[in-house]
Amino acid sequence: MLEVPLDYTQPNGAKIKIKVNRLPATAPESKRQGPILLNPGGPGDSGLWMPAYVSGKIPQAVASTYDWIGFDPRGTNASEPHVTCDAHYFDAERPDYQVSQGTSQAWLERSAAYAADCAANWSWFLPHMTTVDNARDMDSIRRALGVQKINFYGGSWGTSLGSTYGQLFPSHVRRMVLDSIVGPTISWYDHNILQDKEHQRRFDAFAAWTAKADSVYHLGTDASTVEQKYYQVEAALRTSPVAAAPAPGKIGPAEFEDTFYGGGYNFLRWPQMATVLSAYLTKNDTRPLQSAYNRYAAPGADDGTFPAYNAVQCTENNWPRDWEFWKRDQATVNAVAPFYTYNNMWYNASCMFWPYQGNPAGRLKITDKGLPPVLLFQATEDAATPYSGALAMHKALPGSKLVVQNGGSFHEILFHGNACLDDTFTDYLRDGRLPAGKGVIAKTCAPEPDPTPVYVTPPPATVKAEPALPVTDPQAIHGAR
Repeated sequence: MLEVPLDYTQPNGAKIKIKVNRLPATAPESKRQGPILLNPGGPGDSGLWMPAYVSGKIPQAVASTYDWIGFDPRGTNASEPHVTCDAHYFDAERPDYQVSQGTSQAWLERSAAYAADCAANWSWFLPHMTTVDNARDMDSIRRALGVQKINFYGGSWGTSLGSTYGQLFPSHVRRMVLDSIVGPTISWYDHNILQDKEHQRRFDAFAAWTAKADSVYHLGTDASTVEQKYYQVEAALRTSPVAAAPAPGKIGPAEFEDTFYGGGYNFLRWPQMATVLSAYLTKNDTRPLQSAYNRYAAPGADDGTFPAYNAVQCTENNWPRDWEFWKRDQATVNAVAPFYTYNNMWYNASCMFWPYQGNPAGRLKITDKGLPPVLLFQATEDAATPYSGALAMHKALPGSKLVVQNGGSFHEILFHGNACLDDTFTDYLRDGRLPAGKGVIAKTCAPEPDPTPVYVTPPPATVKAEPALPVTDPQAIHGAR
């Protein structure tokens, strides 16, 4: 546990603690390259699993030269205190996300109550949970390690964290890798709208893939028919929700949507998603739905990293405060992206009521002044951090090198077995070698093939909810990650 200031403008004031772990370098002293700090995104996800996982994905001859450092961002997970606003906020069955179902008032009241619950207990802490605060914690970790420079790998919101650290402490950066990139200037509200449109594209791609496998799933031979089947199941769950067992509660339309949007993060879920629809509609079998919900969407013991998510995103920008504006604006988005828009809107609606907005210590202007070359990775079809963000980051960091997976759709594209991507990462960590390309895109890699369509028979044993998962199968929380 590393003690750090709650407020870095008052270094002798109140203290909090950051949970840190380390997998030490084992190479001879002369070959060691210092610590590499790791962050998987969120905002707020634990990084404690990352040292063993990421180091195990690259050749040991390179991995052994680094100290691999994981940490839990302030206020989350095993860091102290662990902020919880409403431990039951995600309990099933939740109100329908679709405004056509007359649930808007219920969601507005829930969102306002959540913001009030956070403020009631954590008003002393919430303004100090921004990306800047977390970046300063990284420098506290650097000082505790006794080194002048650190290396960094971050994915999703971790790219905001890394670039913010680089802006604040450029002389302390040795190497930096950003994977699946949040644009450095876009507001969080506008970023969510980009997500809505990209998730629609991924849902359309899932439907087209499923239609090609009609002999397996029997859901129709064209994408529009498959999408109609999805909405048919959602409508059925409005009147007859399914027991969520072993998780408590019932799976209604909100839980159903939460189970499915993770396919936009990881298309390896598509066979299970298609099986859920097929089993429900052709066999009246709800077991695949229960299995998928428990695996991908069932809540944990409390509200997890949601307080940190709000504390970062709501505080760093001025959000629209007028529900009438949201209603009009989001209806326009929903007209072209109905799969995800209202789901995402209600996930972020507490920002309408958040007590701390537009904090001047929020997002910084990002430049590469004083930084070494940064290595950027981005898939063109990433739904959570759309491709435009990577182009904007490369523009902000003109000395960087951008590696693009053309047609790729994983969110966080390293460590899925793609040698073109992973070898580029390894080369950079080994000796600082960067792709030689001179244009905006320094290197292009091919996407992974679509998954084989198979009917995923549910296991006979009860499936328990998964813990937070590594980037090979990221737990599909809405957000930058």
